[in-house]
Amino acid sequence: MKGHIVAGADGSAPATAAVEWAAVDAQRRGRPLRVVHVCEPRVHDANVCEPRVHEESTASCADILEAAVSRARELTRDVEVSGDLLGGDVVRALLAESHMADSVVLGSHGRGGFAGMLLGSVGLAVAGHATGPVVIVRTPTPLWYDRVVVGYDGSEHAEVALDYAVEQARARGAQLHVVYAWQLPLFSAYAAPYAVPYGGLIEDLMAEQVNRVAERIAGRRERDPDLVITDEQVCAHPITALVEAGRTADLVVMGSRGLGGLASAVLGSVSHGVLHHVTCPVAIVRPHAEEPPES
Repeated sequence: MKGHIVAGADGSAPATAAVEWAAVDAQRRGRPLRVVHVCEPRVHDANVCEPRVHEESTASCADILEAAVSRARELTRDVEVSGDLLGGDVVRALLAESHMADSVVLGSHGRGGFAGMLLGSVGLAVAGHATGPVVIVRTPTPLWYDRVVVGYDGSEHAEVALDYAVEQARARGAQLHVVYAWQLPLFSAYAAPYAVPYGGLIEDLMAEQVNRVAERIAGRRERDPDLVITDEQVCAHPITALVEAGRTADLVVMGSRGLGGLASAVLGSVSHGVLHHVTCPVAIVRPHAEEPPES
């Protein structure tokens, strides 16, 4: 993954935490940092002439951007830090930024153009449709665990997420912990009498998938001998497994969608649950070469 890191700034505490996270990440991984603020048109006050409203709005946006760029430069050395005011729709502007970016880093919620970032339409749209990784940062990290967690199910998207997690772990000198969560199918009371004969077959298929995932992780361990890679295969809901693993993680990484327990990881219940309950930064990763899904 080449290119610059993009950080969204809006003057709120979570957005400031996102800028700080992006600055440290840029320093660690040797990437340029581009800080952006989307200056949306304000509703005109009938008592104030339009040119003055526009001037005040632009000045306020410029102040927000300048403060964010200054903060990023305070946290970096020998890193190219630039800033830019963008106009128009917030989602469209951030998605356009993602096409040439290594990753996009956003606060979990904010004000102005980035309001409702955690579970609102803006955050979900950017995480669900951006090209490449989107990192959602909730608050400044008070503790460091030197541990990156990645959800993995063997799918193509999970492989890309694993690549990003490996890069993050290596840059941090951290341990990489791979989580595969699986669940046996639930049968209704009406279907149970007919499902009994298939119980053993289903368990065998699940065991085969668990072994296949374990083999792939073992292969990755051989491929990256410089990293400490641990893994667990748990019979649990993916949200439960990732939230639990995320309690002692500096970053949780998920593919944008996958197979089995991690399917629909962006717009489905898994992403909602993880973003609701994981307090450390969360990265949603989509392959750069993939066309974003239709809005």
